[in-house]
Amino acid sequence: MKLNRLIPMLPVRSMPASVEFYQKLGFTVERRDDSWRWAMLCFGDCRLMLDESINVHPGIPRSSVLYFYPDAIAEYHEQVRRNGLVVPDLDVTFYGMTEFRIEDPDGNRLWIGQNASAEAPHAARTPMPDPL
Repeated sequence: MKLNRLIPMLPVRSMPASVEFYQKLGFTVERRDDSWRWAMLCFGDCRLMLDESINVHPGIPRSSVLYFYPDAIAEYHEQVRRNGLVVPDLDVTFYGMTEFRIEDPDGNRLWIGQNASAEAPHAARTPMPDPL
């Protein structure tokens, strides 16, 4: 037996606003049902569901982190900026990823990165933290 697929379902305050945000990240709507307040988005082989009906505690901050792995981080970073999202500069982390981090409209954290061996030329390197 094996697990064939995993699709995160995020609780959101406004499914239409969240769909618009994720479209700026390059996702397209695969299925949407406004009467359910639910949508399934896709980007390549990746899927993500957004659902207002499971948002039972809308005032509580989100603690989800989704890590996206584009195959060309510098191109993707520029595309997201061209699509109108305000994103920080690329950074090379102490754990070897070239990445940037943003939040969606509901406070879900999105970390977007690529192995630094395919490092974007304009990424700044973040030093390793001091040992404890």
